[in-house]
Amino acid sequence: MKDRLFFRSSVNDEIYYLKDTIFVKFNVKRNGISTSKLNGGFSNNFKSVFNHHLSQENIDYLENHDVSEYLIQHCESLNIDSTYSTGLTTLARMKNVSIATKSFKNIEVVALTTAGVRTNAVRAGDPAAYYEENGRFGTINTIILINAHLEYETLLEAFMTATEAKTVALNDLKIPSQYSNGYATGTGTDGLCIFSNLESDNNLTNAGKHSKLGELIAGAVCESIKKAVKKQVWISEKSQSNVLVRLNRYTLDINEFYDNMDCDKEEFVRLLQKDMKKQDNVAITTSILNLIDEFENDLIEKEDAFNLACFIKENCESYPVRSLLEYWINYFID
Repeated sequence: MKDRLFFRSSVNDEIYYLKDTIFVKFNVKRNGISTSKLNGGFSNNFKSVFNHHLSQENIDYLENHDVSEYLIQHCESLNIDSTYSTGLTTLARMKNVSIATKSFKNIEVVALTTAGVRTNAVRAGDPAAYYEENGRFGTINTIILINAHLEYETLLEAFMTATEAKTVALNDLKIPSQYSNGYATGTGTDGLCIFSNLESDNNLTNAGKHSKLGELIAGAVCESIKKAVKKQVWISEKSQSNVLVRLNRYTLDINEFYDNMDCDKEEFVRLLQKDMKKQDNVAITTSILNLIDEFENDLIEKEDAFNLACFIKENCESYPVRSLLEYWINYFID
């Protein structure tokens, strides 16, 4: 993709495509908070931020080099002063970036997101992938630009609101964790940067969920993540309205199910392909999976979950869907 300016914020921040990178040049003095290995944490001296796609060549290089060193070198390649910049890295393609802008009166929030959730989606509290002692890269990366002035404590509150909004977006799409039967709350390697405008006379002191600023942050984050996920991995509300997609959240080897079938397997699969997107089948499947969730989280008794799930299953008119649901019920509840 050619280098080009493709967006300006209300305070004239310039957003460019540059060498597999989304680069944001600030045209006002900004403070911010960043999860980057380059100038991560809080700073009052940010002049730019970027989100960078890692090629296989980059990944090979990073096997033997420090991430912060790599980010400094990348700044040099873009003629950016690394002292005043911060940046995120990801395997997602920059052409799939999504921008969402939310505004109310004199407040504007801009969220830029790249997102991939096929292999790295995880629920907070899932079994860890590694243990660190003494000390790959972001999969859902979001950069947030706020045109108002926020002190550090409010930036931190904005960070919390944005993180919760990410979970809302993933749960709205029913994105499953790849490490448990739960819904994902993020990926294992997300990145987030939030910046406010130190030159603004509009000093906001609350970015929580009761505040208008918090509402705008959450709205922009949710919208940008959903659009980015659709661009990068083709997951959308429509693609998730599918019996097999919903069942896939509960990891189960169904070879035994197919081995014990007393009908023609090819015909079964043909009928399943026909019925798996019908709305009544999706609704019944979702209801039964919710009962499994309730039982596994000790919210309802096993017997009640089993009886209700069986009752709902019998209302499914599709033979292949009903057969799968019966197998799921017996495996996870009975």
